[in-house]
Amino acid sequence: MPQQDKQPISPDMMIGILKATMPFQVVSEPLLRRIAAIGWKTTFRAGDTLYEAGGPADDLFIVVAGKIDHELQPGVHARRPMKTLVEGDVFGWAALLEKVPNRLAKAVCTEDALVIRINGEELLKVLESDPNAGDVVMSRFATMITRDYTVPDLIAQLRGIHRKLHARDPQGMNVTLYRVSRWLKSPKPYLMLIGLSIFFGGWYLFVEVLRLPRFREMPGITTVVAEWMSPNPTYGLSIYTGEYYQHILVSIWRVTQAFFLATALGVPLGLFLGWSRKFKDLVFPVFETLRPIPILAWVPIAIVMFVATESAVIFLTFLASFFATALNTMLGVESIDESYVRAAYCLGSNERQVFLHVIVPGSLPFIFTGLQISVGVAWFSLVAAEMVSGQYGLGYVINTSYTTVKYPTIIIGMITLGAVGYVTSAMVRVAGDYMMQWRLRELAMGAN
Repeated sequence: MPQQDKQPISPDMMIGILKATMPFQVVSEPLLRRIAAIGWKTTFRAGDTLYEAGGPADDLFIVVAGKIDHELQPGVHARRPMKTLVEGDVFGWAALLEKVPNRLAKAVCTEDALVIRINGEELLKVLESDPNAGDVVMSRFATMITRDYTVPDLIAQLRGIHRKLHARDPQGMNVTLYRVSRWLKSPKPYLMLIGLSIFFGGWYLFVEVLRLPRFREMPGITTVVAEWMSPNPTYGLSIYTGEYYQHILVSIWRVTQAFFLATALGVPLGLFLGWSRKFKDLVFPVFETLRPIPILAWVPIAIVMFVATESAVIFLTFLASFFATALNTMLGVESIDESYVRAAYCLGSNERQVFLHVIVPGSLPFIFTGLQISVGVAWFSLVAAEMVSGQYGLGYVINTSYTTVKYPTIIIGMITLGAVGYVTSAMVRVAGDYMMQWRLRELAMGAN
């Protein structure tokens, strides 16, 4: 490689270049500045060889201008060994591989080029200072090596920053944890706290300070909190009473049963509704006729169909959840680009293979969106069901507290219901993120 002098580059310009480069697009501003501090620019003439296969793998390169031919040696087993690199492309990533101290390719300028160089060892040290972000950057390098350089076998050699990256799943929980850390550093949680403070502050102001006529029968926040936290509650329900937790557990168990039943039946139904035109023409009219019927309208039917009160409650909770799951799953199947299906058939796949490997994975984002809606609707339906025929549960608490004029207990039941419903929706969302790492990469990393 020709000897080139290190040329200084302004930090802001360097940061702008890094932000436009795929592996570094998700890195925070402070970490970008530390990476920028270890980089420098170098110019090459057309015909210059940047490095030969077998040479020392020390620096990483980013193309700023010009074109460079990058040819991987046969032993790497790349499906497409030759690649012409242009502005924004990254090469020289052998500097980040374990057990590969030498270059795997030959890089030659086809026209005058300006590149950024970053020492691999120094870059790894910077990334180690923020392990979660470092893992995401290395995951993006893994994606780039697989997608752009067609050598997936090498991603197992990428050096782990915080956790060892698995060759087949280079992200694992790293991206999820990174998203959580980014969320905590963003304004979102603090805006959420401000919003809650405004809500509870307004409640206190309207009910206890201004005493507006519209809120004259509503208990104040201080009354509710005092009752909720009292070892000897006036109305018999607080965090110190076992009955309170019994109601919560009964409601959770009912929703769990209804939700899993709705998922087990709704997802397959939605897949077949979206996959088969004949099946949709046969079933969808009935589905759409039943779907708008309110849950309370099903109460007499549920009582007639199910002798046991508990079965009736679960059935009523299941209904709305089932319709939400099935409808979103069907929309997910219909949203899949037809070209993927045609391509799979052209490659020799049969209907079963297309269904399992194209239709099901392609509809997963809609399915999990539907499941988040489904679990929320399940809680909504549960309250109606428990108000009618339940003996325990948060809906039962709210209904009986109204009939016995225990207004603070109504508020306690409502807030508890909202909190538990929020947690269950979050659990479904986390499960979806964990099961769809490919989708998570697109959303969290901004992959092209």
